[in-house]
Amino acid sequence: MIIAFIRNRIRSLYYVFVGMWRLIRKESPIIVHVTITLFLTFLGFYVGITPSEWIVQIIGCGLVLTVESLNTAIEEICNFIHPDYHKKIGDIKDIAAGAVGFMVGSVTIVLAIIYFPYFF
Repeated sequence: MIIAFIRNRIRSLYYVFVGMWRLIRKESPIIVHVTITLFLTFLGFYVGITPSEWIVQIIGCGLVLTVESLNTAIEEICNFIHPDYHKKIGDIKDIAAGAVGFMVGSVTIVLAIIYFPYFF
C-alpha cells in the first residue's frame, strides 16, 4: 500500500514536470517570464539581495509563472470548447489575461522596492 502511494506520487511528479516543460517549450508568455526570472536571479546575486528579499523575489516570480500558467490553461479550455470566435469566450480570455496583469504589476512594484536601494 505504501509502495503504491509512493509510486503514484512519483508518477504525479512526472506529469508536473511534463506540464512545466510543455509550458516552457511552447508558450511564449511563459518563456518571457522564465527569462525575466533568470535575469532577476542573476541580478539578485550580482547586487547581493538579502535572504528576505530572495524569499519575496522567488515567491513573486513563482506567482507570476503560476498565474500565467493558469491563464494558458483557461485559454486552452476556451479554445477546446469553442474554437471559433465568440464574444463571451473572448471576455473570459481577457479576464484571465487581466489576472496576469494584476500579478505582474504587483510583483513589479515589489521588485522595484527591493532593487531601488541597490541602484540609487
